[in-house]
Amino acid sequence: MYSRCQWAKDQIEIDYHDKEWGVPVHEDRKLFEFLVLEGMQAGLSWRTILKKRQEFRKAFDNFQVQQIARYNKSKIRQLCYNPLIIRNRKKIEAAIINANAFLNVQKEFGSFDTYIWNFVRYKPIQNSWKNHNDVPSMSRESEMICIDLRNRGFKFVGSKVCYAMMQAIGMVNDHTIDCFRHKELKN
Repeated sequence: MYSRCQWAKDQIEIDYHDKEWGVPVHEDRKLFEFLVLEGMQAGLSWRTILKKRQEFRKAFDNFQVQQIARYNKSKIRQLCYNPLIIRNRKKIEAAIINANAFLNVQKEFGSFDTYIWNFVRYKPIQNSWKNHNDVPSMSRESEMICIDLRNRGFKFVGSKVCYAMMQAIGMVNDHTIDCFRHKELKN
């Protein structure tokens, strides 16, 4: 029998933990999805976001950044009335603002992937936490990302949001050392 990180308790979290969390992501559409979802998660549980993830994909045109960048007041109103997603107007508006800023980053760097992975020199940070309580909620790198994203006009990208995104997209391996995924992702 193998063990996994303590936070993965119910099936949706277990599936996410075992298949996605900490796996390096390099596709811009997927990176944008995590940027939006981590912003939506601020103040909420990740379980809440996971349960609504498919509905977010439907409501936000599968996170096609160019489409989201063109959302208008009518689309914002539609999203605010959608009971299947997080209906926080500021977070929804931030997703649109972030889509436009994301496009600007793509123009400047060729891809968001090139931009974001540069903060860790294109190699995941390998941590060795003994238990889940040791895992930090932010880092020096997440603070640098936060500051740079904000300077580029992004919203809902605090240091904790950035660190959660780093964990999700595999920029940092924060699986505890007793978790079977720690070794798999380290290799």
